Amino acid sequence: MLLAAGRGERMRPLTDHTPKPLLQVGGKALIVWHIENMARAGIFDLVINHAYLGNQIEAALGDGDQFGVRIRYSAENPVLETAGGIANALPLLGDAPFAVINSDIYCDYDFFKLPELAAALGASEDTAYLVLVNNPAHHPNGDFGLSSGKTVNSVPLFTFSGIGIYQPGLFANIPRGTVAPLAPLLRAQIALGKVSGEHYRGRWLDVGTPQRLEKLDNELRSQHNATHV
Repeated sequence: MLLAAGRGERMRPLTDHTPKPLLQVGGKALIVWHIENMARAGIFDLVINHAYLGNQIEAALGDGDQFGVRIRYSAENPVLETAGGIANALPLLGDAPFAVINSDIYCDYDFFKLPELAAALGASEDTAYLVLVNNPAHHPNGDFGLSSGKTVNSVPLFTFSGIGIYQPGLFANIPRGTVAPLAPLLRAQIALGKVSGEHYRGRWLDVGTPQRLEKLDNELRSQHNATHV
């Protein structure tokens, strides 16, 4: 599942007429980088939630055929926040553990690992698996810690990357159409010792402001130009 329902307030005025997932970096929409990486990793069944200007997202991505994937959509009105959005999309996600990725991040995380991690989660007692990254300058206090492969609430040395794998049952008690944030749900499961995770040290960026978007765009275009000299 790719999360694409946010309004993108910090990205204004760029998002006044364009949904944030469709903003361009390196010649592609942010969400397209993820879709193409999923396809390369053999992950072909995608669910995308949307709310603000969602018709533009459906018009741009269609059924996914242009990318070699199958896309289904979960429309929200109003925006249901992360846990509420996932709960609303459960009928499209099936009964097995699934990955959820924020569409407004850029990363080089190896999506080939996701099916294996999902299978491992399904065979465990855990309800979630989180990919954590070093705390960026704009989020210095972090979200969670790690201890022996388990995510912990104490000592928030790391920031949640927006890449997670979840058991469907984690969201089963959230009625469809209910607004529900993800963090309290995760913290409750972490307190029960039911959330595992990893510290990812590769490239990751929360593309949350016009300045970060422009910086990433310049970097990607420079890399492209360097490889085509």
